[in-house]
Amino acid sequence: MSPSTLRRTAAALALTSALALSACGNPDDGGTTEVDSGNGGKTRINLTADQDRVRTDKVDAIAAKVPAEVRKRGTLEVVNSSGSAAPLTFVATDNKTVIGVEPDIASLVADVLGLELRLNPVSWENIFVGLDSGKYDAGFSNITVTEERKEKYDFATYREDNLGFEAKKGSGLRIDGPEDVAGLTVAVSSGTNQEKLLVEWSKENERAGREPVDIKYYQNDSDTYLALRSGRIDVYLGPNPTAAYHAATTGKTEVVGTYSGAGADLQGLIAATTKKDSGLVEPLAEAIDHVIENGTYTKVLKRWGLSEEAVTTSEINPPGLPRTAS
Repeated sequence: MSPSTLRRTAAALALTSALALSACGNPDDGGTTEVDSGNGGKTRINLTADQDRVRTDKVDAIAAKVPAEVRKRGTLEVVNSSGSAAPLTFVATDNKTVIGVEPDIASLVADVLGLELRLNPVSWENIFVGLDSGKYDAGFSNITVTEERKEKYDFATYREDNLGFEAKKGSGLRIDGPEDVAGLTVAVSSGTNQEKLLVEWSKENERAGREPVDIKYYQNDSDTYLALRSGRIDVYLGPNPTAAYHAATTGKTEVVGTYSGAGADLQGLIAATTKKDSGLVEPLAEAIDHVIENGTYTKVLKRWGLSEEAVTTSEINPPGLPRTAS
């Protein structure tokens, strides 16, 4: 697929996502948000701690492939980011229960494997520290497959990865490539594939004689959005689902461009992430394939307004974001 085709596809996805996430709070209970389902109806997103998650049954043949120590323990220790990023992973209205599409997919996988799901929210960098040490079995936290990460981790994909450039509403910006961010101040989270892409774009601008990107880092999303509203940054680059959700629910920002999380020539993919050769990646992939086939996966994505990011099968260690050029 050509870079221009990928960009057109991503732009169409952004428009679809933005429309699907045109939201309004429920004034009656404050615990739900309604989003357009895309077919003229509404999908109500439950923001409370009482999630009533989509569930599925254990599959003995797949569960038998889980490493013996995990089966004996009886739990699937899943690590996810403690940063609040609706609709991916965030905190319910009780200010403590972790909810979102990522925990829901992890829950389905745990069901198939016959394990009790345990969510372990940590800071982004500690996701990988915990996987390295064996403290956690798998990461379900919008983790993109990259060539660099494949050296240390195994991946079982479950969602497409698209990035969103979010700016103040009415900014007049349109971002399709490196030249469109030359000289701009752009915020991004450290250690993410978004950062890798932005750093590469900045270098590309310098090689072409354009201004580099002024890259900024903030501790959390609330600080980033404050900087965006105050004009201290021009753009925030993050996962497209969170950008579209935030823009739709606040009405103060807009998505001014999207891009594949794996770069110009490859569709990015989000994956369940395990320590390399832990023995878990195959049963994880088979569990994901099973829930895709039985329809529960589709229900989860629809529940969070992310149907456009569905995959048809789980791939083990597919090509990922290329290494950043030196």
